[in-house]
Amino acid sequence: MEISADLLINAIVAGLLLGGFYAAVTVGVSIAFGILDIVNIAHPAFIILGSYIAYIVNTRLGVDPIAVSLLMLPVFYALGAAIYQVYYLSFEKRGQEALRGLAFFFGLLFVTEVMLILVFGVDYRYVEARYIGPSLHIGFVDFPLRMLVPCIVALLLFLGLELFLSRTFIGRAINAVAQDQLALKLMAADPVRIKRIAFGISIATCAIAGALLIIIQPVEPSVGREYIGRVFAICVLGGLGSLPGTLIAAMLLGVVESLTSTFYGPSWAPAVAFGFLLITLAVRPAGLLGRR
Repeated sequence: MEISADLLINAIVAGLLLGGFYAAVTVGVSIAFGILDIVNIAHPAFIILGSYIAYIVNTRLGVDPIAVSLLMLPVFYALGAAIYQVYYLSFEKRGQEALRGLAFFFGLLFVTEVMLILVFGVDYRYVEARYIGPSLHIGFVDFPLRMLVPCIVALLLFLGLELFLSRTFIGRAINAVAQDQLALKLMAADPVRIKRIAFGISIATCAIAGALLIIIQPVEPSVGREYIGRVFAICVLGGLGSLPGTLIAAMLLGVVESLTSTFYGPSWAPAVAFGFLLITLAVRPAGLLGRR
């Protein structure tokens, strides 16, 4: 098969933009699962919740979905902190966080999805913004703004979180809580409080990821299921708790999916992407950058 250079470059660019979005969807899981060892499989459901909130405010007030997500950050943070407190008191404090904790998040996933179905039905919803539709053309390369804007927002989100985790006391405490809780206590920091903050941040990212999702595609309540396997795969591939690794893994997965969809058809994309994941982990079991 003869491959056009123009088509190849456009497919790679599209994959990088898609990878930026995947990174925004995965960053919360990277914090909860990679750093706190909390398998929050309900994470995509909270992303869909963020999408619907962006939809409601955008439809009724005409506010840009990204602006809505920024306004909702404190609300989602408080929701995440409350969920962790319930999880801690019910499971982690009793040493039962493994299977029972997993069942707890399964329950959250289905309850959130059912509530969204009862309120909004199963029709697809979408938002309106000036950058949904137009494309930026640089030579023969196309940059659809509905993909470019979410990618830029995702990169800014990653930069902000990486600076927070590496430059602030609470950020360093979040990294330390997964490594040595005793040392953290000696520094007069409460591990439970630090975990609550970290999990709150993890859920807060869902507000932004949800807005980016509904910018890229219309959503309905069960769309989040499509991302459950993908986000955990990216998290493991990048290296547990490594935000730079998560970003690199998301970009790689996006490029692999885009190339496969372009030259072999969309139905092959998931299989090839997860095959790439398995091969990479066979070579580097700790992920691309290893555990943080």
